Amino acid sequence: MQYLRDINRRNRSAGVACTPSVCSAHPQVLLASLLLAQSRQRPLLVEATSNQVNQFGGYTGMQAADFIAHVQRIGQAHGIDRSLVLFGGDHLGPQVWRDQDAHSAMAHASALVASYVQAGFGKIHLDCSEGCAGEAAQVGDALSAQRAAQLARVCEQAARNPQALSYVVGTEVPPPGGARAEDGAMRVPPTSAQSARLTIAAHQQAFAQQGLQEAWGRVTGLVVQPGLEFGPDHVQHFDLQAPDSLSEVLAPHPQLAFEAHSTDYQKPPVFAALARRHFTVLKVGPALTFAYRQAVYALDALATWLAPQSPRAALAQVLEQLMQAEPQHWRKHYSGDARALHLLRHFGYADRVRYYWGQPAAKSAVAQLMQLLAEQPEPLAPLLAQHFADPVLEGAQTLQSQGFAWPQALVLAQIQAALNPYFLAPQ
Repeated sequence: MQYLRDINRRNRSAGVACTPSVCSAHPQVLLASLLLAQSRQRPLLVEATSNQVNQFGGYTGMQAADFIAHVQRIGQAHGIDRSLVLFGGDHLGPQVWRDQDAHSAMAHASALVASYVQAGFGKIHLDCSEGCAGEAAQVGDALSAQRAAQLARVCEQAARNPQALSYVVGTEVPPPGGARAEDGAMRVPPTSAQSARLTIAAHQQAFAQQGLQEAWGRVTGLVVQPGLEFGPDHVQHFDLQAPDSLSEVLAPHPQLAFEAHSTDYQKPPVFAALARRHFTVLKVGPALTFAYRQAVYALDALATWLAPQSPRAALAQVLEQLMQAEPQHWRKHYSGDARALHLLRHFGYADRVRYYWGQPAAKSAVAQLMQLLAEQPEPLAPLLAQHFADPVLEGAQTLQSQGFAWPQALVLAQIQAALNPYFLAPQ
């Protein structure tokens, strides 16, 4: 994780430098991201969350070692330099098991972080902010930090080389994955300087109490809320004119920088502005699977013109059936009448449809669509322009020159268009 330390050092000394962090397990999102990183010769953080990947498989069915192998297979198949890919674990703590008592949940969390470290994840976000059974939904700094330090000790013991680890502490509000339906269009306030100081102090004290002073020196990131968020049908854009009240918090901690979550759907100037405020890790996930959905839905619309006699079911129809059959992935995130829920299931910024792409019926429908289109001549430019913006079409041409069929090139280019502003921010 020397790269993260170097990014922090450059940022703290010059006021700029940041890196994107892609939090997704979707194969096409990963491929598009890796190709973009290689083309720009920039290292890429790829992160898995405890919900996605854990010792029981998570919603992806993958354990920590499986996830790394998954990413490396994609990279190897397309000649990606393995040294460009760094792995991080996001929101590692008792969150997945918060309906259990604290002792049981923390036992699972300990096994979780050990599995991540042993698999080769170097960036470890210790997040114990959510309460377990019988506790408040959000616990205070003291308890959260105490539990984070306990997990840090597990990481230190599990690592072949603890010096290679980089820890991140703190969390953001609302919880991971964007604001919930009940949050409505409310604006999420930025973390106050006092709250950030207290979080740092609590974690530093907890690490010391565990005899982890050396490990504290490897804490490189603090997750805070800069004042940006997205919900089911709205984006809270970062106010570029807002005063910077957080940077001063870092003054006594030269190794630390901030980490920004939920930066999805922000306007391109925001990323450089965050870097100037010492946010060195900018996380993105749902915006990339949102871009994937945009692309394959657009290709589905193209197919009605290019192959109108095809007997296949519309892609949105297949996904709707899956989401209705298993509503647990979207039900708590969206609210409204039947029409609103139908639209949000497919087009909501929270992109809960991303939980269904790995199901056999969805994979089969996408594969059938891509095969059908690959057998067609590339459409006329005006028809493509009806469904894809110029930057995506230009990116697709580059990808086609690298050997990708035109339908997949459009999918990858759509994802890269969403990710590219992160790479344009200063390194």
